Amino acid sequence: MEEDLEKFGKSLAAPVLFVLVVLLQFTSRYLELYKKKGSNSAEETNLREEIKQLLKEASSFSQPSTFAQAAKLKRMAIAKEKELAKYQEMHGKDVKSSYDSYSKGLTILKAIIYLLLILWFWRIPVAAIPGLLVQPFGKFLSWRAGGTINDNVMVGIIPWLIISTRVSRFICRKVLK
Repeated sequence: MEEDLEKFGKSLAAPVLFVLVVLLQFTSRYLELYKKKGSNSAEETNLREEIKQLLKEASSFSQPSTFAQAAKLKRMAIAKEKELAKYQEMHGKDVKSSYDSYSKGLTILKAIIYLLLILWFWRIPVAAIPGLLVQPFGKFLSWRAGGTINDNVMVGIIPWLIISTRVSRFICRKVLK
């Protein structure tokens, strides 16, 4: 029994599982942020520059005699803004559909990986933690992992995946803003 405890104490299962969960969370968060940010194409950038230039020129005409020229430039800028909005709408649908398919694929991959890990470590403890450190939660952490051995709580795969997912999600939100 003491050999089992040493084996679980030296096991790399817990850190490896945590790193795997963190990588999945970082990928998911990166995809989410990239989808929100979108991608600016060269045409979109050019349209924005043209609009800025037209509005700058229109603001330079401040005399009553140049009012017609300023109004004409403002109308051209409004037409460019409409063109930009139409382009963004058309391009946005394509981008959103591709990100949605990647997001669905990542969700399916996560579910498969979590299921395989649960099946692999079903009755095997992932880690051993001194009971005093997890005093009120020892029974929850050792669910399906064998309970307590020599005042050490054996951590099961399901509680470890839950904790790892929560912690990695928190880390990802702080790191990738």
